[in-house]
Amino acid sequence: MKYYDVFNGDADGICALHQLRLDEPRDAVLVTGAKRDIKLLARVDAKAGDAVTVLDISMASNRPALMALLERGVAVQYFDHHFAGELPQHPNLAAMIDTSPRVCTGIIVDRYLKGRQRVWAAVAAFGDDLDEPACALTASLGLDASRVASLRELGEALAYNAYGDSEADLIVHPAELYRTVARYADPFALLRDEPVIARIGETRREDLALARRLKPAHELACATVYVLPDAAWSRRVRGALGNELAQQRPDRAHAILTPDERGGYMVSVRAPRAKPVGADSLCRSFANGGGRAAAAGINHLPAGELPELVRRLEEAFG
Repeated sequence: MKYYDVFNGDADGICALHQLRLDEPRDAVLVTGAKRDIKLLARVDAKAGDAVTVLDISMASNRPALMALLERGVAVQYFDHHFAGELPQHPNLAAMIDTSPRVCTGIIVDRYLKGRQRVWAAVAAFGDDLDEPACALTASLGLDASRVASLRELGEALAYNAYGDSEADLIVHPAELYRTVARYADPFALLRDEPVIARIGETRREDLALARRLKPAHELACATVYVLPDAAWSRRVRGALGNELAQQRPDRAHAILTPDERGGYMVSVRAPRAKPVGADSLCRSFANGGGRAAAAGINHLPAGELPELVRRLEEAFG
């Protein structure tokens, strides 16, 4: 019997898997990639009798590969908070899906484990920009403000490392970063002992400093649109800039675009923090779009469709 752990390479995917493996240790083949590299199940060459655990990637985007695994006798355990579509009914599938806007995969795993590795669920929630749920988790653990700030720093660093259009844009490959995290049951020891976390944090601060110098390409009554230059730093900073803007202007939606290799754009969308819904449905209205209610994206927006994106932002959030 062979095991596979398939996970989004961001903070939520890494921390969700880390919770599971702290509680249920298992040697497994790791399958992961950059944040937008979500069609991961197609890479899994599992056979009848094997077991696959999937964390933080959309079931809707992986349905054909998922059904193929189930039909050839592979047991699949699936944890996720993205749009899933209709859940398959299959004896080989155990699916724990919750698409509520204030839930991440780490929180779903925390429920499954009944809080036994909760500190890592808080890191996952901070990494997914779910500040209130994260603080609720840390409050249940009795952590002081200094330790809460440390967990936020760790979550933001793990999340930041996953952004980029290819692995060349990333600071550390997500599988390598997971293996580093997996050596620590204590997140505070990880922060203290692993210089890679500080390196990611410093890169994040440098990239955000560059992004803050830019002006919006479009200012709507309900939304702001930024078009960033074609550079590795801008591809990394899309999500962090969107989160920062959402914190500063919680009444507005935000779209961050970077040029892609096909002559169009990669897009990150944040729904207004005051009403964190609608980002996923907006992005799914375009080909190659998806995500969750509060934060979603489009993997390729043709350049000629930028005006239509602006129009639909106004329609969705106006």
